[in-house]
Amino acid sequence: MKQIFFTSLALLLLAFHIHVHAAPKVNDAKATDDKVIYQDYLHRDIRDDIFYFVLPDRFNNGNQANDNGAVSGVSHGGFDPLTERGFHGGDINGIEQKLAYLESLGITAIWMTPLLRNNAIQKDGIAHHGYWIVDFTEIDPHFGTNDDLKQLIDAAHRRGMKVFFDIITNHTADIIRYKECHQLDGRFIEGLTRCEYKPVNTAMSEQYSPFLLDDEANIKTPSWLNDPQYYHNQGDSNFEGESSLNGDFNGLDDLNTLHPKVLSGMVEIYQNLIAEFKPDGFRIDTVRHVDLSFWQTFSPAIVEFAKQQGIPQFHVFGEVYDTNPVNLSLYTTDGKLPSVLDFAFQDVAAKIFYQGQSPLLAKQLFEQDDLYKDEDSQADLLMTFLSNHDMGRAGYFINEAGIASTEAEKLQRSILSHAFMFLSRGIPVVYYGDEQGFTGDGNDIDAREDMFASHVASYNDNSLLGTLATTADDNFDKAHPLYRAIVALSELRKTERVLRRGEYQARFYADKENASHAAMFAFSRIDSSTGEELLMVFNTGTSLASATIPMLVTEVDSLLNTQALKEAATSSKTAISTSQVRVNEHDIKVSLAGLSFEVYRVTHRNDY
Repeated sequence: MKQIFFTSLALLLLAFHIHVHAAPKVNDAKATDDKVIYQDYLHRDIRDDIFYFVLPDRFNNGNQANDNGAVSGVSHGGFDPLTERGFHGGDINGIEQKLAYLESLGITAIWMTPLLRNNAIQKDGIAHHGYWIVDFTEIDPHFGTNDDLKQLIDAAHRRGMKVFFDIITNHTADIIRYKECHQLDGRFIEGLTRCEYKPVNTAMSEQYSPFLLDDEANIKTPSWLNDPQYYHNQGDSNFEGESSLNGDFNGLDDLNTLHPKVLSGMVEIYQNLIAEFKPDGFRIDTVRHVDLSFWQTFSPAIVEFAKQQGIPQFHVFGEVYDTNPVNLSLYTTDGKLPSVLDFAFQDVAAKIFYQGQSPLLAKQLFEQDDLYKDEDSQADLLMTFLSNHDMGRAGYFINEAGIASTEAEKLQRSILSHAFMFLSRGIPVVYYGDEQGFTGDGNDIDAREDMFASHVASYNDNSLLGTLATTADDNFDKAHPLYRAIVALSELRKTERVLRRGEYQARFYADKENASHAAMFAFSRIDSSTGEELLMVFNTGTSLASATIPMLVTEVDSLLNTQALKEAATSSKTAISTSQVRVNEHDIKVSLAGLSFEVYRVTHRNDY
């Protein structure tokens, strides 16, 4: 097993210092308002939320009786806690048992990977992730029952927490076979491992001939999903050109979302789920692999129906796996989705905080925020994140970048990037396990470790950030420095409304990448109605640096006053002052230790 090495508590102290001042008292009325907001899940604006993204199978096993799913049939089997691909036993009951853990972390919304009934075992793996659906009306028995989910939602709502479903409209499980690729028993013809994509203009005589095995002819629910006419049937996508829309996603049956029946049928499916379970919103899978016109009808219809069901703040966000804001914003404007996952933010955060690239990348990112603005979407509705189940974990990216020379520095970089996510515009999404320092070995199944004691050797040999524990241990440690840092950042975000609503304004970015202060950057969040401003200053370099920020202010107060954040950053109760701020006539000068940040409340001069 890789060995974590901290020479002493002082190592973190020297590596990451945050100077803490006494914070101004919070107005009692404002504190009361915030308390009410976080109790009232039903009416709370989505921008007030802090998300936790979790794979139920890998989080907590609350009911061992359902580990193998159904007693028989396509949703039976696949339980194998020794392999990365197998079901590991986590379930809906397990999440309910850990609601107090999530509430303490500061989480206000839980987003779970799909829970609907899957084809448990396919040629390329086991459906621990939930994305191979055969029944859109029933919870997969590996995860529990419909009643278990209703119970979880009720329990979360009693704590003021929202619950979001991960939904799929692009495809179903891999059931359809093609005579040109498969034998009559469903196996590939010898020599084939996939069905080559055939373009739309392929001659009729050369197109694929779809068929279903007798025992799978009526396997999907609702029943219309069993009819091949509602699918593209053009073979496997190569994720280029038209195949990105029309091809089977890794063999999964690709729905023809231009067909009126598919559109109306999918709207009905998800309206029924809203009516039955009363979730607070949807994350939509594989959005860019579906025709844009589908979203123009689907999203407004779903949101409106939710409102009719008494869910006024129902929120929808899509997965568009693309780092270009021009491409992402297409789906929030022309596509009528209120929000998407901000892959551009993740890309920039990784480059700045893990790879040591220029903070100017952040300035360039935020300068494109107007692309997202229209009548029902804007940049502060974007879902920001650092890790996920497909691309990998922040800890892995830090390890791969190779510029962090110590375990302490790796921890700092993770804390610093989480601070950036919580303090900049957008809605933060914490990936399960990141708060326990999980690192993973890469993407996909290599980033889906167990929070409960794992039996997977390739998970258990990883060094975690900020702890001597491994994934072979039960990892729900509220004393973990990353957990404590996220707690403090959550409290700061909840307390300061301007962090949830304030407009972004660049305050300092070095104009030369080789300048002594090139690793420094600063931005503000400003309440346009009151003028209240919080100033965030980051030093992404490893050495003490200073920045002179042009601002006409009379007073600057630090808000990093929580003991939890202090201890997480320094691992010591004795803080050494390594941040300084001086107010001058025309500017303020901020000095920060390497890999640290500050948050200031600024009071402007009357002539500002």
